[in-house]
Amino acid sequence: MGLFTLPTVALFILLTLSLAFVHEGIPTTLDGPFKPVTVPLDKSFRGNAVDLPETDPRVKRIVKGFEPEQISVSLSGTHDSVWISWITGEFQIGDNIEPLDPKTVSGVVVYGRYGFPMTNRSTGNNSLVYNQLYQFEGLKNYTSGIIHHVRLTGLIPNTLYQYQCGDPSIPAMSRVSYFKTMPVSGPKSYPSRVAVVGDLGLTYNTTSTVDHLLANRPDLLLLVGDISYADLYLTNGTGSDCYSCSFPHTPIQETYQPRWDYWGRYMQPLVSKVPIMVVEGDHDIEQQAGNQTFVSYSSRFAFPSEESGSSSTLFYSFNAGGIHFIMLGAYTAYNKSADQYMWLEKDLANFDRNVTPWLVATWHPPWYSTYVAHYREAECMRVEMEDILYKYGVDIVFNGHVHAYERSNRVYNYTLDPCGPVYITVGDGGNREKMAIAHADEPGNCPEPCTTPDKFMGGFCAFNFTSGPAAGKFCWDRQPEYSAYRESSFGHGILEVKNETHALWSWHRNQDFYGYAGDQIFIVRQPDSCPVTANVTQNN
Repeated sequence: MGLFTLPTVALFILLTLSLAFVHEGIPTTLDGPFKPVTVPLDKSFRGNAVDLPETDPRVKRIVKGFEPEQISVSLSGTHDSVWISWITGEFQIGDNIEPLDPKTVSGVVVYGRYGFPMTNRSTGNNSLVYNQLYQFEGLKNYTSGIIHHVRLTGLIPNTLYQYQCGDPSIPAMSRVSYFKTMPVSGPKSYPSRVAVVGDLGLTYNTTSTVDHLLANRPDLLLLVGDISYADLYLTNGTGSDCYSCSFPHTPIQETYQPRWDYWGRYMQPLVSKVPIMVVEGDHDIEQQAGNQTFVSYSSRFAFPSEESGSSSTLFYSFNAGGIHFIMLGAYTAYNKSADQYMWLEKDLANFDRNVTPWLVATWHPPWYSTYVAHYREAECMRVEMEDILYKYGVDIVFNGHVHAYERSNRVYNYTLDPCGPVYITVGDGGNREKMAIAHADEPGNCPEPCTTPDKFMGGFCAFNFTSGPAAGKFCWDRQPEYSAYRESSFGHGILEVKNETHALWSWHRNQDFYGYAGDQIFIVRQPDSCPVTANVTQNN
């Protein structure tokens, strides 16, 4: 065959087929920046933004005694470790609650590779009970069942495991379930499909989103904040689409904590098999007595905070194959002297582009959203953090909060920039607050600047633009050039990283057939054209 060996020919054919696949009808970010597109509102589809009632079989407690329920898997810091979480015992809500003793039930996981005996055993020491307490007369207090978090270590990458969790001494063990470990971190190694969804809640729209998501067979689920929406309820179980509209005189924003248990039961068939990684949203704040916040969020999920050097469940990082994910907290201090910022600097300085070429950031409220809802609400966070994310070359940012879908062109500081991240808002998971429809650039829709700051974090950083087509204005008078595509519809997204430079992003609407993508693009990294600050190992 002359100069061409069989391996060389095979490699050439593979590269040719890969390039043909990449460019066959699917645009890439190299084709951009794209002319802004707004898909007209489909008024025939409104979904069903009504919460599942407590009588729905999918949210009712079906286990007995101290048998495990609300089982979930989450990733640890590296591919060889995961967390298994579950709850035993029943919650209590009322005036006279008596918390369960976590020491009365052990947390044990028995596991092994699929097809082999489950001879491995891990015992946890992270069992806990949390309370949601209110000091105001007439409000009902809540105490959870016993929450267990058990870490499994020494796992083989990219391998299917089977497991049972519970307390074998009672005995009270779960049925056998399965999970697959992440591939080893490296530039040629990626999870096949990462599902991304935000503002999920527990409505009939949620069930449609989850059904469509399951059909795409993800290896990992990212939930970018606003989980159960328990804070749209009074402690007596009365709910509303708009808490402040229906209950304007309550002394504190109440919650109905059993909605978290309903959510955990509904999600178990998915998250007991597919690892779920969450970051907090504003509906997860849930202030209670003693000015405590995020207690349910921080208690119910396992986080690789310690493994990633973080002191908080509100910000952390992890690897999934050749992707480094940084999960940032928009509802905790993010200024340059805060713990979160200093942790972020250290995390970004230590991650290795030769091992994890892709850098993906996630937090709840978007910086680049053109909807009226929450318009420029997180501007103070952007002012503090955008420079460092740009400096280290973040490739993709995922946000929620706005209940619609939007994808940006590559952007930095409101200016088109071929080296800026692609920002994707997927706050369209299906919660009961319904869909965001109005755009800030449409006539009469521009909010007053004083109405935009985040109510929890405070601060005012959103001023009129000083340059570009919107100079001197608070809003554009047309869809901004950094907004590539926007549409008001419920759905979820799938990220498929193909190699060190190409990742396929697909957004799936609930009203479409399974597998059909409403928006699709290859996001292409250009490490040679966009040099970044990064720790890179030297290949000798």
